[in-house]
Amino acid sequence: MARLEFNQLLEAGVHFGHLRRKWNPNMAPYIFDEKKGIHIIDLNKTAVKLEEAAAAMKSIARSGKKILFVATKKQAKDIVTEKVKATGMPYVTERWSGGMLTNFGTIRRTIKKMSTIDRMKTDGTFENLSKRERLQVSRQREKMEKNLGSISDLSRLPSALFIVDIVKEHIAVAEARKLNIPTFAMVDTNSDPTKVDFPIPANDDATKSIELILDVMIAAINEGIEERKNDKTAVDEGSEEGAEDTDSEKVVATGDEKIVAAAEETPADEK
Repeated sequence: MARLEFNQLLEAGVHFGHLRRKWNPNMAPYIFDEKKGIHIIDLNKTAVKLEEAAAAMKSIARSGKKILFVATKKQAKDIVTEKVKATGMPYVTERWSGGMLTNFGTIRRTIKKMSTIDRMKTDGTFENLSKRERLQVSRQREKMEKNLGSISDLSRLPSALFIVDIVKEHIAVAEARKLNIPTFAMVDTNSDPTKVDFPIPANDDATKSIELILDVMIAAINEGIEERKNDKTAVDEGSEEGAEDTDSEKVVATGDEKIVAAAEETPADEK
């Protein structure tokens, strides 16, 4: 796993925090200094925490589990959509619906309703509706998709959450904590890092900062997915080799049995 250089973090503005008057005292261990009333994040600690988070993220991806990305703020939503979509992981970038985790059964019913509407469009049922009914159903489908994001592919609760700005996404954080779902998050100087399992002290307002941190997380996920594929390939090849060895043993055993049988049938004077 490639490590970020100090200068990369510096150039992306990862070190810029909020105004001193907006700080959260629990962020004190991650604050390096104050300049013109603005707190400066200690990038050495950012690098350490980022590496820890990436290693854990890679492990989850390697196990084949899903990680839900949550970023509804304007600076992050497009970046998350673009980068996370390629990994096949679910994401929410429009609005966090209360109960999305704690009331997952209801969310699943909504997802099934979306699937039903999609099926109506393919089996011809949709065409039998009146123009007004088709318009209502289509609008309903668009609204559900906008609210649920890409979690329509989730058949069960995610194994972890990655969050950009835990102050804005406090409901998502609270639901994950209630269900003991591990949380990864970018925490700015106005955030409480004790509320997440893998806090990454970083500027969560600048697009460059968000993109850089997200790139590391995505790279870790891709590595985990690739290693999982390699593990499966190795297991499959091992199974095939085992089957071939078994077949060879059967052939040898059969040959030995024939030799023994032939020897028993041979008259004593011919031996």
